Amino acid sequence: MKEATSRSENAVVNYGQWVLRWRWVIILASLAISGFLASGAQNLWLNTNYRAFFSEDNPQLLSFEALQDIYTKNDNILFVLEPKNGEVFTRENLAVLEDLTRQAWQIPYTIRVDAVSNFQHTRAEGDELIVEDLVEGALDMTPEQAAAAKGIALAELNLYKRLISAKTHVTGVNVTLQLPGNEFTEIPEAVTFARNTAQQLEAQHPGLAVHLTGTVMLNNAFSEAATEDMQTLVPLMYAGMFAVMILLLRSLSSTLATLAVVTLSSVVAMGLAGWFRIGLTPPSAQAPTMIMTLAIADSIHILVTMLREMRHGRPKRDAIVESLRINMQPVFLTSLTTAIGFLSMNFSDAPPFHHLGNTTAAGVMAAFIFSVLFLPALMAVLPVRIKRQAEKTTARFDRFASFVIGRRQPLLWGSGLAVLLVSIFITKNELNDQFVGYFDERIEFRRDTDFAVENLSGIYQVEFSIGAGQSGAISDPAYLHKLEEFAAWYRTRPEVVHVNSFSEVMKRLNKNMHGDDPAFYRLRDQRDLAAQYLLLYEMSLPYGLDLNNQINVDKSATRFVVTLDDISSLQLRQIATAGEDWLKTNAPPHMQTNGASAAVMFAYISGRNIESMLWGTTAALVIISLALMVVLRSVKFGLLSLVPNLFPAAAAFGIWGLLVGQINMGLSIVTGMTLGIVVDDTVHFLTKYLRARRENDLTPSEAVRYAFSSVGLALVATSLILTIGFGVLSLSSFEMNAGMGQLTAITIVLALAIDFFFLPPLLMKVEGRREREMKKSKIAAALAATGG
Repeated sequence: MKEATSRSENAVVNYGQWVLRWRWVIILASLAISGFLASGAQNLWLNTNYRAFFSEDNPQLLSFEALQDIYTKNDNILFVLEPKNGEVFTRENLAVLEDLTRQAWQIPYTIRVDAVSNFQHTRAEGDELIVEDLVEGALDMTPEQAAAAKGIALAELNLYKRLISAKTHVTGVNVTLQLPGNEFTEIPEAVTFARNTAQQLEAQHPGLAVHLTGTVMLNNAFSEAATEDMQTLVPLMYAGMFAVMILLLRSLSSTLATLAVVTLSSVVAMGLAGWFRIGLTPPSAQAPTMIMTLAIADSIHILVTMLREMRHGRPKRDAIVESLRINMQPVFLTSLTTAIGFLSMNFSDAPPFHHLGNTTAAGVMAAFIFSVLFLPALMAVLPVRIKRQAEKTTARFDRFASFVIGRRQPLLWGSGLAVLLVSIFITKNELNDQFVGYFDERIEFRRDTDFAVENLSGIYQVEFSIGAGQSGAISDPAYLHKLEEFAAWYRTRPEVVHVNSFSEVMKRLNKNMHGDDPAFYRLRDQRDLAAQYLLLYEMSLPYGLDLNNQINVDKSATRFVVTLDDISSLQLRQIATAGEDWLKTNAPPHMQTNGASAAVMFAYISGRNIESMLWGTTAALVIISLALMVVLRSVKFGLLSLVPNLFPAAAAFGIWGLLVGQINMGLSIVTGMTLGIVVDDTVHFLTKYLRARRENDLTPSEAVRYAFSSVGLALVATSLILTIGFGVLSLSSFEMNAGMGQLTAITIVLALAIDFFFLPPLLMKVEGRREREMKKSKIAAALAATGG
């Protein structure tokens, strides 16, 4: 084994000398190749469609797309008007509402505008059915007419708590858009027009506030969050890295060289992403921040060893070669395992995490290449000043090693028990993916949506396309009565804000055709007569306000929409499932269907993600274990390393369950992602431990002391930088990224603690018998030497 080690390390020494010989060629070639690869970044684009978070075979997405293929798509912008006088139904405020309703038609890609003002109110006039705007010529209305319009709006179930609040203090204008599919320009174009319209209204009417929400604004919020994070977090990360490295390395040239490696790794990875035409979303836009954080680790280990060797008197070039000899294997292994951890994200059900994982993995491997090629070449030409402080650092870690060795038993059982106890709280975590909750209150979309939910209506919906069995059968009394039963059942649930059912249209028409007698606000029992009412009504509707958003082309199905209060994903899934079960129990087979909507899709995504990531994490665990066994040349130590590698994630999720208790899509990939990261500390500690055991023939406790003195500072430095890096990510305005950063930072801190307090006692426990044998052998040899 020693011979194999010697051969491989001689090869590394020869490699290091080759790098120093061709240092200028390597530096220039690295810059040139990096520049070419980085040029692909010009092909990057912001993906503004929330559907990007779902795989093509996602069942909830397929159900939603099938529903939208039948009816008018529900991509929308909802204007919420808030008159400061607290009353919508004044002539002035109704005139503003009319004006906005007209202007909203000018928003690009608009196909429908719904408001209280243009609501198609039906009434009887003799034998005629009159269909007209509820509000027309508001400035000429009398107070009595405004009051009458208010009464109609509050009594109309298709308006109440949908486009008019119960207190009539706010109202909504819902703009439906038919987006052609050019995601790069269409959404920003529509949003910019809508925002300009809102700003003009507020400027013209100081007593009015306008809030914007809806799915189009949601899409835009995703892209704005990604842009903001790239503009703020990346510079902040650079500043943090610079400060920490100056503090730890105390070498300006080493710090600048590390920043060069980090920059090259990031631009190469993003360039490769551009060559593959990856659309950036808030998760994938975090790749540069993650790469910068992870890329430092390789450079830190190489530089810490190089500087230590120089403090011990080695010339700089010899110190570089020695550092490569010591660190080549662990740096390669940690880069490989980190890349494997991020590649496990390809098992995720959300494509943005595929892009994040692949881009970061490419950046990590680029960082390895630059760290063992570009970095030593650059350090060979840069001046390096050394301050003699190595003895103090070594002494500190030697004292710490003595503490761990002397208290190995209580540390082993105490830390192991602590991890197990904390891990129990994993069960307190609840899956919750509310897309509004993805954004913190710094984002305008979040603030406006919260206002809309609190004052007008809910934004979470469950939609059903309920079949009538055959063409034209939506006028069948039995079908309509069952729809009415379904709507009445849903309205009894406290979480439900509004139910939009086609049966309400037919009840209102029946009342109109009987002289507006309230006693006839019920469903007809004659199918032919109901069909005639419907035909008469459809022929009276103006362009853009037809029933295509409620009934399909051959009148064989209708759209049933349930609007919900601000509830958790678990509650939303339960409500959707309860509706499906009600139809299975109470409705004929042709009416049985699944609930669908954007909210339903997000409600299920974290669960699907966790299920898929279990496979990904398992695959990563197996591959990483095999890699450790091969590189460490030990099945025992390969398997042993799994314990400190799995403990941090288990403890971190336990702490999260105790403190937060909410798991979203971003957090569901943390175990697989951090698995590759936390292995780094274990690998570096184990390789130094095994080097001491195999090359220097030290006892396990002596090998532990050697590992602490040789790699302890580097582990603290890299863990601190990783914690700061992911801590910076926790400042993201996109809560999915912020939570992912927080949980990952917690995991990294726990990983360092476990590798310092649990792994060394575990190694000494497992090799205790071997240590006793070595001590006896040394004592016997000493006695033999003295003739005792």
